[in-house]
Amino acid sequence: MQIYKADLHIHTVLSPCGDLDMSPRNIVEMAKARNIDIIAITDHNSTLHGPVIRKLAKPLGISVIYGAEVTTREEAHCLCLFDTDAQREKFQEYIDLNLPNIPNDPQRFGYQVVVNENDEILYEIEPLLINGLNVGINDIERTVHALGGLFIPAHIDRPRYSIISQLGFVPPDLKFDALEIFWKTNSSDLLSQHSYLSNPVLIKNSDAHFLDQIGQTFTSYQMAEPTFNELAKALKGEEGRQVLGF
Repeated sequence: MQIYKADLHIHTVLSPCGDLDMSPRNIVEMAKARNIDIIAITDHNSTLHGPVIRKLAKPLGISVIYGAEVTTREEAHCLCLFDTDAQREKFQEYIDLNLPNIPNDPQRFGYQVVVNENDEILYEIEPLLINGLNVGINDIERTVHALGGLFIPAHIDRPRYSIISQLGFVPPDLKFDALEIFWKTNSSDLLSQHSYLSNPVLIKNSDAHFLDQIGQTFTSYQMAEPTFNELAKALKGEEGRQVLGF
């Protein structure tokens, strides 16, 4: 077993709130400089930049997990993570089916550009990606797990766009794999305030929108190798794999 550092919440130029310096190449180079072993690419309601970043990261020895930060109908943000191209493509179809067709206003929200490995713009995404999907959090969770993915409510203690800000609590029937908390949060204080949460797995990530944020916050995991399947085992505490903390 080894200890691996993972930052599982990173945005690219595709997210309208992502800085234009958050290109695929810049992201992997910064992750390498910060000694991050695993990154997840989680643009708002889109998985499209996962493949190009995985391609660029492989020669640098960085593992890339496909993902998206999905906004639910309740306007709660959730990390939805996947391993394979087939899973990613199926989930992208689900997002496209349920994302409202409201045009983006680049001057107000920022550009939503898909780029290649040379940072060249291929095209823009027209629908505004920060809108809530037309489906609720339970439906999204079931869809993620049916595809073999991991479902992690994002920054649950933030005052906006979190499961607690939107619902007031974490539903007891919600089958999450972990809960992401804000990087400034003291986990003991959080659990004291929400005592109904029974020993949940808590993780922290950067939620990077700017290059210098990548890897500033991360969680360490004890695993055999830096892969999606090993991460899933660590979140469950299986076979000696575990979340070590942040």
